[in-house]
Amino acid sequence: MSLLPIILCGGAGSRLWPVSRESHPKPFIRLADGESLLQKAFLRAVALPGVKEVLTVTNRELFFKTEDDFREVNTKGCATSFILEPFGRNTAAAVATAALHTAKAHGDQTVMLVLAADHLIADQAAFAKAVAAAQKLAEAGKVVTFGVQPQTPETGYGYIEADGENVVRFVEKPSLEKAREYLASGKFVWNSGMFCFTARTILKEMQQHCPEILSAAAECMKTSPSAQGPDGAAQIRLEPGCFGAVPDVSFDYAVMEKCEHAAVVRCDIGWTDVGSWTALSDLSPADASGNRVEGEALLFDVKNCYVRGGNRLIGAVGVEDLIVIDTPDALLLANKDRAQDVKQIFAELKARGHEAYKVHRTVHRPWGTYSVLEEGPRFKIKRIEVKPGASLSLQMHHHRNEHWVVVSGMAKVVNGENEFFVSTNESTYIPAGHKHRLENPGVVELVMIEVQSGEYLGEDDIVRFEDIYGRT
Repeated sequence: MSLLPIILCGGAGSRLWPVSRESHPKPFIRLADGESLLQKAFLRAVALPGVKEVLTVTNRELFFKTEDDFREVNTKGCATSFILEPFGRNTAAAVATAALHTAKAHGDQTVMLVLAADHLIADQAAFAKAVAAAQKLAEAGKVVTFGVQPQTPETGYGYIEADGENVVRFVEKPSLEKAREYLASGKFVWNSGMFCFTARTILKEMQQHCPEILSAAAECMKTSPSAQGPDGAAQIRLEPGCFGAVPDVSFDYAVMEKCEHAAVVRCDIGWTDVGSWTALSDLSPADASGNRVEGEALLFDVKNCYVRGGNRLIGAVGVEDLIVIDTPDALLLANKDRAQDVKQIFAELKARGHEAYKVHRTVHRPWGTYSVLEEGPRFKIKRIEVKPGASLSLQMHHHRNEHWVVVSGMAKVVNGENEFFVSTNESTYIPAGHKHRLENPGVVELVMIEVQSGEYLGEDDIVRFEDIYGRT
């Protein structure tokens, strides 16, 4: 039977704020080697024997960023297919749509390997061995989960009590006392959140244990448009109206905790879910004082700190056990013992409607990026980069005027009824109410400065008429 890896790419990664934001979640965080967690998950999947395609379930707003990450590392030309959610409905919905698509596109005997996009696995050989064992169990009709051999009494993970390959029970995140008991007993493993089963088996299990999720997902798949990507693989855009009817439940709760055919593969694969800044800091080597530094920093009499900088120099004196995370628009200071509570900052920002929970100062779009350089009452200044051959939508703004100055490259501009080229050091003015479009017809990046002025400068003041990326 063929093996189809399914990467679930979503979540907010609130405990890794301010690097992780709602529109730039944890899977896209780059590690010291320059690769993102998502890229590592993809490379881990395509390295498995017999894998010819990877299916990713993600938010439609993250599609182009995901595609860019895959394109950067997909040197083997593995096919990439996508199920694009309009909003998150938890992991049971993601598994249901993936299983329905897999059965239809590849046959219901296909073995599905469900992976998280934001985990790290250090031992690829041990991982491949564990997958091979799980595949055999899946082919025998089992619903397989991967249990990671615990090294410490960790309170941040769920646990599985196992008797050989049989699952006895699933346990939520325990107290420290309980975690110590579990570790000492030798009967418990960490719940990795990775699964393996055939499409036929999981559809049967979901029909038995959560039929309302499966039926709502099936109805949504029927009415959602599908297209083919450049490699011939599917791109399914789930319709918001019907997808909202799918119950918001985790796969563990909907299926695994009720399943009579659950099996566990015990493994020691160097697994971590990188769930906090302390976990991420452990990936970097420490100096003689226990400090871990990424970026440019000067430390004097500093102990056991994690410092992650960006474009600025960070200086620290006489502190210890601190987490210092610097980004262009937000700075985090936290005690290492309170790393899990960073999510409280994220939640408060979201409750206040502050943009720092959602976007970075540099925002990725299908056509490139824009960075907010400065803003104030009635003005905003952006640096815009447009990829070669890319184009912004044909659009209009009700409340703002825009001045465009080309810094490098060549721009093809639609401004009202006129279409013309703007070269380096040239500019154009777009009055409010004018239809306009910006395109890069060249083979190098187009870089320009945009100065907005007007009574309202929100990103939602946009009416799209045409868009090659399907955002109208």
